Amino acid sequence: MKKLLCLLLAMMLVGCSSSTSEGSTTTETTKDTFTVGMECDYAPFNWTQVEDSETAVKISDVDYCDGYDVVMATRIANELGLELQVKKVSWDNLIPSINNGDIDAIIAGMTDTEERRQEVDFTDPYYASQMVVIVKADSDLVNISDIQELSGKKVMGQLATLYDDVIDQIDGVIHMTPQDAYPRMVLALNEGEVDAITAEMPVAQGVVAANEGLAIVTFEEGHGFVADTTVSIALAKNSELKDQINDILSNISQDERNQIMLDATDRQPATN
Repeated sequence: MKKLLCLLLAMMLVGCSSSTSEGSTTTETTKDTFTVGMECDYAPFNWTQVEDSETAVKISDVDYCDGYDVVMATRIANELGLELQVKKVSWDNLIPSINNGDIDAIIAGMTDTEERRQEVDFTDPYYASQMVVIVKADSDLVNISDIQELSGKKVMGQLATLYDDVIDQIDGVIHMTPQDAYPRMVLALNEGEVDAITAEMPVAQGVVAANEGLAIVTFEEGHGFVADTTVSIALAKNSELKDQINDILSNISQDERNQIMLDATDRQPATN
């Protein structure tokens, strides 16, 4: 009898510990962080630095991440009433990290595409730009105005991005093997391995600001790349954060977004 009473008491205790008076489990905890994944290697959207600053977020014992994406992530986290945590994640691992639950959102200059929408949901765009190319400042390509003038030239983009996809819009282009990190593309251009690299305007501005031997090439209307150059925030499928973040973004004007990008470009590190 004593053993039976002990068993019944233990079962009651287990039942009490697994639920509250409202029927929810006590193992559920209130989330107090907003964890965002980005490369921290894609200035001016995001980059790594060793100094702390007003806009930077710590990502390791010695490193900080800063940039347009970090400022926007901080703004969103504050509006959500959560503490921002930034995780440095390689581009190819960003979407898997969402689906593994390692991060809550991707804020990394990512374009909303049909293919990516098979795995994640996207918010409204948080930045819009235009597609350009970067060439050496002393190149004959500096003054071209049509992407078809890049025919026969070596052009490189970033792996698994729009930057690489648009290159095939150039007839007869020599489509170079894409790189998984943008700084490697800049290095290839500086060393003469390629004639041009693709970029969105804010990225190009940051690259040229840090590399005086490079220049930006823009194209006449109707003669440039056909591409969606807006970037959005990626979330897990059916995330309750989507509507909340869209509401926050709706209250950030285009002028304010442009200023945040200009400020990020001004303070990015001297080298990429």
